[in-house]
Amino acid sequence: MTPSPASSVQAWEAMEPEFLYDLLQLPKGVEPPAEEELSKGGKKKYLPPTSRKDPKFEELQKVLMEWINATLLPEHIVVRSLEEDMFDGLILHHLFQRLAALKLEAEDIALTATSQKHKLTVVLEAVNRSLQLEEWQAKWSVESIFNKDLLSTLHLLVALAKRFQPDLPLPTNVQVEVITIESTKSGLKSEKLVEQLTEYSTDKDQPPKDVFDELFKLAPEKVNAVKEAIVNFVNQKLDRLGLSVQNLDTQFADGVILLLLIGQLEGFFLHLKEFYLTPNSPAEMLHNVTLALELLKDEGLLSCPVSPEDIVNKDAKSTLRVLYGLFCKHTQKAHRDRTPRGAPN
Repeated sequence: MTPSPASSVQAWEAMEPEFLYDLLQLPKGVEPPAEEELSKGGKKKYLPPTSRKDPKFEELQKVLMEWINATLLPEHIVVRSLEEDMFDGLILHHLFQRLAALKLEAEDIALTATSQKHKLTVVLEAVNRSLQLEEWQAKWSVESIFNKDLLSTLHLLVALAKRFQPDLPLPTNVQVEVITIESTKSGLKSEKLVEQLTEYSTDKDQPPKDVFDELFKLAPEKVNAVKEAIVNFVNQKLDRLGLSVQNLDTQFADGVILLLLIGQLEGFFLHLKEFYLTPNSPAEMLHNVTLALELLKDEGLLSCPVSPEDIVNKDAKSTLRVLYGLFCKHTQKAHRDRTPRGAPN
């Protein structure tokens, strides 16, 4: 009999720490989640000690701290820890006002948790408007910042630096390994992922040139022809399911057609419990797209890193990158199957 998520979490403290960390691949320097932190379907992200000690990760924090302190020098504000000093909205309030040259309607001093959260909400709403982001598109939230989530704080500060001081010399290609723990119907599930914090910038950091970067830059007039070829390919494969695609830019954003296409082409059977057939929120769409990208990565069909958020946000270039791998593999396979074997030269 499979234990319920509640019973799995209740038994957490009764288990030996060594066994538990081995079971979930959780570093010993990371505290396991409490029951209230992982409700059914909930996820929590952890930053292992090895990731925290990564030199580029430490350098990124140092550069951002020096930038904040230089910006807020006239106000005699000093930040010593991004994890501990940013959560209550006070420093973010002063930083954003100075960067954006505007005045926010928020109390200067917030002493209670409720007033601090309210202040942080006002600041982040203003930040998201300035960055032209919807709340669900941002890689941070009031809860994550208030709970001193270092990764969310770094994503926020990097976005502010890129928007207001693009010449700030942030270290390039900073990525860290994170561990996510999810409460599923069958218990707790852990997974290791790599989170990208800053972009590629130098030739040394960059992977091989991406065909779609080149296509959009050098031959934008040919993009529609490529889209049409890929849409025709997709519709041929989805015909047996009674599905069709008219708009490549939008119809893959929820991940459903993408998962069904991968299942058809790669022979995967996806149980309805593994994904959302009719996603009703950006979070459910993101779950579907993330699952699809993991399947493609496992099959070696992603030649360039693709962010699931970009697919959900209907980024045409990212959608083409994902579909192109499937297109190449299966059109080449069809061509080989049609070629007579042993034919004379």
